[in-house]
Amino acid sequence: MSDRPEPGQCVELASMVRRILAPNPSPMTFWGTNTYLVGDATLAVIDPGPDDTRHLAAILSAIGGAAVSHILITHAHRDHSPGAAALSAETGAPIYGFGPPDAGRTPVMQDLAARGLAGGGEGVDMGFAPDVTLADGAQISSPDWRMTTLHTPGHFAGHLSFALDDLIFTGDHVMGWASTLISPPDGDVAAFLSSCDVLAARKARRFFPGHGAPVDDPAPRLDWLVAHRKDREAQILDALHDGPADAATLAAKLYTDTPASLMPAAARNVLAHLIDLTERRIVSPDPDLRAEAVFTRA
Repeated sequence: MSDRPEPGQCVELASMVRRILAPNPSPMTFWGTNTYLVGDATLAVIDPGPDDTRHLAAILSAIGGAAVSHILITHAHRDHSPGAAALSAETGAPIYGFGPPDAGRTPVMQDLAARGLAGGGEGVDMGFAPDVTLADGAQISSPDWRMTTLHTPGHFAGHLSFALDDLIFTGDHVMGWASTLISPPDGDVAAFLSSCDVLAARKARRFFPGHGAPVDDPAPRLDWLVAHRKDREAQILDALHDGPADAATLAAKLYTDTPASLMPAAARNVLAHLIDLTERRIVSPDPDLRAEAVFTRA
């Protein structure tokens, strides 16, 4: 993996693609959030990142005298979308996204959210409201470029990726530095695996993720992500041979090298698998499906 870029610097990654790193490094965001500028005279800005005046200034400096026609949001996590409002105010460009933060949730995830399951991961930007909603397959363009919108739920129900020919901006669905956090009710394992199939079918040459360096080998990376999820499922089922357990107990057994500060996220990943296994009738929750439930192999 390449060396960490400097926050605020605008770096050309491909023809008509530049990246600006936000100054928000963390265990969940790695180096920080990648903001991408697509185009030359007329730009799309993908993921303006957190609401940070330093990052906004860096984006505006990189934009220079160009026009901004689109502000594209991959998903409404606080490290990706809050900067959109200030950027829109400065440039006049509308904000595009899948919908409000809860858009796209499955019925089971809607039920879990209604019963209080929340939190986990990077945090949801509850105030996010795009000016224009984008459906799967929507075409967006300017005189400089044309992109196809791909609905890629899994990390987030309303997660979008954007395909520029054989380059895809994958948000947090595919990253090169780590596997993707799947934290219910926004994260969904079954949806994640389906979205991996969607991306694989595009046969992209390169992925530009929301965090970390570009992914220069998309097909093997997708294969690894799918295999990683299947391996984790097998580990959970094997651990349940020892008897019923909740997500936190299982996470403690499986994530033995994970720092204590990241164990809540690990438990959410395990819970996501347990929800999927419950829907497939492979495990049974007691007393019902919830974060604190005790799960037994069916």
